[in-house]
Amino acid sequence: MATETSTNSHGAEQLKLLANEAFKAHKYSQAIDLYTQAIEMNSENAVYWANRAFAHSKLEEYGSAIQDATKAIEIDPKYSKGYYRRGAAYMAMGKFKMALKDFQQVKKICPNDPDAAKKLKACEKAVMKLKFEEAIAVPESERRSIADSIDYHAIDVEPQYAGARIEDDVVTLDFVKKMMDDFKNQKCLHKRYAYQIVLQTREMLQPLPSLVDINVPTGKHFTVCGDVHGQFYDLLNIFELNGLPSEDNPYLFNGDFVDRGSFSLEVILTLFAFKCMSPSAIYLARGNHESKSMNKIYGFEGEVKSKLSDKFVELFAEVFCCLPLAHVINEKVFVVHGGLFSVDGVKLSDIRKIDRFCEPPEEGLMCELLWSDPQPQLGRGPSKRGVGLSFGADVTKRFLQDNKLDLVVRSHEVKDEGYEIEHDGKLITVFSAPNYCDQMGNKGAFIRFEAPDLKPNIVTFTAVPHPDVKPMAYANNFLQMFS
Repeated sequence: MATETSTNSHGAEQLKLLANEAFKAHKYSQAIDLYTQAIEMNSENAVYWANRAFAHSKLEEYGSAIQDATKAIEIDPKYSKGYYRRGAAYMAMGKFKMALKDFQQVKKICPNDPDAAKKLKACEKAVMKLKFEEAIAVPESERRSIADSIDYHAIDVEPQYAGARIEDDVVTLDFVKKMMDDFKNQKCLHKRYAYQIVLQTREMLQPLPSLVDINVPTGKHFTVCGDVHGQFYDLLNIFELNGLPSEDNPYLFNGDFVDRGSFSLEVILTLFAFKCMSPSAIYLARGNHESKSMNKIYGFEGEVKSKLSDKFVELFAEVFCCLPLAHVINEKVFVVHGGLFSVDGVKLSDIRKIDRFCEPPEEGLMCELLWSDPQPQLGRGPSKRGVGLSFGADVTKRFLQDNKLDLVVRSHEVKDEGYEIEHDGKLITVFSAPNYCDQMGNKGAFIRFEAPDLKPNIVTFTAVPHPDVKPMAYANNFLQMFS
């Protein structure tokens, strides 16, 4: 028996070393598989659980990371890495008060570790800031629209400004091309025109239902893109490969336009400008990152403050609440950022009626549309992310049957090939940010649908070079400390 245990321990250690190598090569899914095999051979080693927690965090699976780190702590209550990994995952989810408890424990276990003291201080600062913001927050019922307080016509454009200009208040293709060219050369758009684009987009989005129907005439095509995440130069490449948005070449961008990538402002102003130019040339859906809590942590808030102003942060938050939550193409294809629901029987009419003009809640239909993920197993399971849920092929099949639909298209998850077909061909994930965060090595993809049959034609592409501004360059420093 002792020999068998010793063999298991040795085999588990070898698997851990292989997992560590995969992790170093940014092959996080492979690392998770190898750590899992090590755990199956020796489930009482806290290091394996903590390491797997770190790999889950790298894939933004913070719910799974918290579970694994908690298991490491149960095995060895004095193992500081367990608390550290769990605290970092809580930080990434914006649960600063939970994180603070874990970092206090790290400091208690390692009282003389300067790194532990530094991390605890950063966490304390984040909690203090949160408490201050909560104290000065205006109640929802008394909150006035920031958009109503802005008159962009009253803002002067200096004679020396050499960038793109909107003539006669009309956003034209020439203006959008000049603006994109300026952005490509890392020049800024004047705030007067930025205000106009964002405010006009708000006016177009506000009256829309939460579920928008799209009609693609026979003989015409329609392109669906997934997450772009502030990767402006890859967005330009999509347009290079597939043409600029127009009435004859329409697009749907399926959420998560911003955060992570450090050209998020350029991405959102470009997409909004095309919407102003021609509303039927481009459709925009909300992702889980079109929210205050995500923007505060993952870079968009800091980027907007740096490139424009604090007022624009509030304005974008307001406009993001106007974005529709889902689209249906020709009554056949359901397109949503995240996924499906914790209950059966949800009808398209239920989605259409959702009051979306708010920050995403932590449960309910709106939350699940933005956060859920498919799973290979049937039925439903807990979310790897700690928000929403995981749903199986049977859930997808019933939803499609109930609503007389053929296909679900969703985004929200990085995929090695830029896409993945799951659930017996009834669900496609599309992700359009290649080499995500400059380290994942994945391809990007978009889907072209030709009417009337709407057979998905998937096009993949690789990342293009961008200026030397790192992902998360504008993100909260404390989050970078923990990653």
